[in-house]
Amino acid sequence: MNKLSVVIITFNEEKNIERCLLSVKDIADEIIVVDSLSTDLTKSICQKYAVRFIEQPFLGYIEQKNYAASMANFDLVLSLDADEAVGETLAGSIAEVKINGDKDGYFMNRVTNYCGKWIRHGAWYPDKKLRLWNKTKGTWAGTNIHEWYQMKPGSKTGYLKGDILHFSYDSVEAHVAQFNKFTSLSATEMNKSGMRATVFKIYLSPLVNFFKGFFLRLGFLDGYYGIMICFFNAFATYTKYLKLRQLNKGLRI
Repeated sequence: MNKLSVVIITFNEEKNIERCLLSVKDIADEIIVVDSLSTDLTKSICQKYAVRFIEQPFLGYIEQKNYAASMANFDLVLSLDADEAVGETLAGSIAEVKINGDKDGYFMNRVTNYCGKWIRHGAWYPDKKLRLWNKTKGTWAGTNIHEWYQMKPGSKTGYLKGDILHFSYDSVEAHVAQFNKFTSLSATEMNKSGMRATVFKIYLSPLVNFFKGFFLRLGFLDGYYGIMICFFNAFATYTKYLKLRQLNKGLRI
């Protein structure tokens, strides 16, 4: 049987971390929390469980997640964010991998809870994630806030039944606050990579984004919040490219 390391990065996650830990305690052979010097109750909550708690100043999303994976004692690693939890069906699938797994990595879907409602259509579902893998077969890559786990060439992957449960925003206000932060980070990363904010990207990309989420992926079936998410996603695209245009001109955002 393969042993499983669950790795989680945290910063001031007292609201979420216990739910995350409880969801994996029966499938994990070790749980590692790498914390970016939280000032709330995150540490004391973790100390209630069999958790290896490591304090590490934040290095960036990619760097912090690679550091967390490097702390794992076992090759089979499940990576979670603190605002996520493993659903019952997914937990069963992971337990099966520990016994009979024959792949180097495994994809799974993530379903998001938005203001108390599970969002199962639109751009947010199925939110395919590669989160269970052999740590010798890949590394976190991409850009910060848009990071992904990149498997080495020739690696074999599979798909697991069940969902990661993502508890994203419990209020519209929280969404708006995060919206501004993430559009700025995205614009900064794109500017560093040399990307230009063209008229097409500023004005047409948001429309394409809305059309895909609302019509092609049936976002309207999630009702009021589903429709609101489609508008938010389109406006985030618009705002991201406006900020990129400012940075292209050497101006502040």
